[in-house]
Amino acid sequence: MKNTVKNTFASFQIRNFRLYFFGQGLSLSGTWVQTIALTWLILQLTHSGTQLGLVLAAQFLPMLIFGVWGGVITDRFNKRHILYITQTIQGVLALILGLLVLTHHIHVWMVYVLATSLGCTQVVDNPTRQTFVIEMVGSNYLKNAVTLNSMMVNVARIIGPSIAGILIATVGIGECFLINAASFVAVLIALVLMRANELHTIRPVSKQKGQIKDGLFYIWENPILRATLVMMFIIGTFAYEFPVILPLFATRTLHGNAATYSAMTAAMGIGAVVGGLYTAGRGVPVASTLVKVALAFGVAIILMAFMPDLFATLLTLVALGVLSVLFITFGNTTLQLTSQPHMRGRVMSLWSIAFLGTTPIGGPIIGFLADHTNPRVGLAIGGFSALIGAAIGALIIRGRVVSLPNSAQG
Repeated sequence: MKNTVKNTFASFQIRNFRLYFFGQGLSLSGTWVQTIALTWLILQLTHSGTQLGLVLAAQFLPMLIFGVWGGVITDRFNKRHILYITQTIQGVLALILGLLVLTHHIHVWMVYVLATSLGCTQVVDNPTRQTFVIEMVGSNYLKNAVTLNSMMVNVARIIGPSIAGILIATVGIGECFLINAASFVAVLIALVLMRANELHTIRPVSKQKGQIKDGLFYIWENPILRATLVMMFIIGTFAYEFPVILPLFATRTLHGNAATYSAMTAAMGIGAVVGGLYTAGRGVPVASTLVKVALAFGVAIILMAFMPDLFATLLTLVALGVLSVLFITFGNTTLQLTSQPHMRGRVMSLWSIAFLGTTPIGGPIIGFLADHTNPRVGLAIGGFSALIGAAIGALIIRGRVVSLPNSAQG
């Protein structure tokens, strides 16, 4: 039992990761407070699922268009220094949004502008945060750190919506954005307190022509990288549109309110924490494991589309949370350990595009379908997309296992 706990939290032996983990945990709790508040703000201003999908699309469109350049920037510069800049900008944007809401000057077009601005920072911030993990812990602890990171994201998914539900019901939406703005201070403090000499810093890549093309060719030539990213592109486009479909499912299918949506988000977070604890102490999976998880994820989403009431929905969301964190953790770890250090930023930028940048495509589609048919239809489409992604991934991998290149140890 003692060894199991030690293995599960192995990365906590590293001081820099402990600082990052708890600082990021506070910040992500604030981010979830803002996510719930933003969803409710858009529904209050527009009463439209399509508009909700379009706002999310505006936030993630920069990732879709410029994501590969974000990976190049990640490879070229010191990752810790990049995070100082991106985290500060995101905090300022949350502060502006909160002040606009509190002073009753907020309009839908302003939400679009601020969402797009946030998306521009995420183009660089997301692949940088992904690849900074291995610089804090090294390759030996990477899977454990990625899993704990995913678990922390989902603990925040429980805490954040709970706080948001209370705030929206008692004081209003504007305070939610101010709390998120303040939460970024925790990350900045953690970055300042880190010991630079204990980081496994990878030497930045010098500027050269054709770096984006080289990255794409490198991924295409590696079947494990290609299969992982193809699966996430398909599943990320249609299955990971929970910020669009869950509030619509809560209000229109279950006839609930903000508290219902918060409970649903928290239930998925609980499942993700369970999934994180399960996988944190285990070794690197073979590539076929990711296919099996994607298959199970698709089945669980389809089952949720048929749930008759809130209780059954919450139980299904717990299972969805488990499978979601397994898919993200296995996919992230596979990419980082399979890719060469000097290519890692570009590889993870495509992961960010597949996971987040596809929202401008899938978000409006799922929102439109939910508006004009039923939220259950939107969920079912997401589930079937995961089944298709799993089938294509299986065809590409064909029984191959993940191997850790010697150069990935750097």
